[in-house]
Amino acid sequence: MSERRTAAVAAVAVVVLLLLVAVAGPAAVSARPANEIPVQSVAADDRPQRPTSEAWNTVPSVNVPLTSAPSGVPNASDTSVESVRVQSAQTDERLYLRLSWADGTADRNATSPRSFLDAAAVQVPVNTSVRPPISMGSTRNLVNVWYWSADGESEELLAGGPGSTTEFERTAVETTASHDDGRWTVVMSRPLDSDAANRTSFAVDNDVDVAFAVWNGSEMERSGRKSVSEWYHFPFGPGPQGPPYESILWTVAGLAIVGVALVTIEAVRKN
Repeated sequence: MSERRTAAVAAVAVVVLLLLVAVAGPAAVSARPANEIPVQSVAADDRPQRPTSEAWNTVPSVNVPLTSAPSGVPNASDTSVESVRVQSAQTDERLYLRLSWADGTADRNATSPRSFLDAAAVQVPVNTSVRPPISMGSTRNLVNVWYWSADGESEELLAGGPGSTTEFERTAVETTASHDDGRWTVVMSRPLDSDAANRTSFAVDNDVDVAFAVWNGSEMERSGRKSVSEWYHFPFGPGPQGPPYESILWTVAGLAIVGVALVTIEAVRKN
């Protein structure tokens, strides 16, 4: 093959490679990891604390699977709530979480030793730069727990491992709830920033982990017998960077190089 033809084939190969990287690169870099709960800005005047507020109509939702929590309590694996739909929004001052799940009965009263309340909880780490053990954190990595029960009570707790919860003297979490058409909808909110000791701040430049739990009172669910999620996160960080995004990009580029090389070899063989 002539030098001119060889140069032309090489030029085509370079162009193909550049096109492949240009198309695949942005897609790889803009990819987000799994288990993200998007946080959308809304107007405080739209009253997002209300479960039925129209502000939630434009906020994306994530269907979070739930499984039975590992626990030594009797029948711990026998739970009924399989998923919870989660939405998150923020105003200039507050973070809002809207949880919704199927439950045909609204268990608002525990009037006997064999009756239990419907309930839900949200867990976030105190130190948002490190992911703690999901079962109520640890002594070295504490968590905040926001707990709502269907009798209208709510608590803000600090935990450093299973069975170690301590209630904050004054809660910063506000909750509202409604039960309609066989579904609970609960809104929990809290100021974004906090200067209180051991209270999570969301005014950060890094992603913040979050996990969820739900109890169905009519199914005898209470304490450690509950449906729980794995860790999810709020994307408060600057955006995707480093692994696995660089790995994806370099893998795509590597495949492109191999493909171009094969095309070039075939062109040379035929000529």
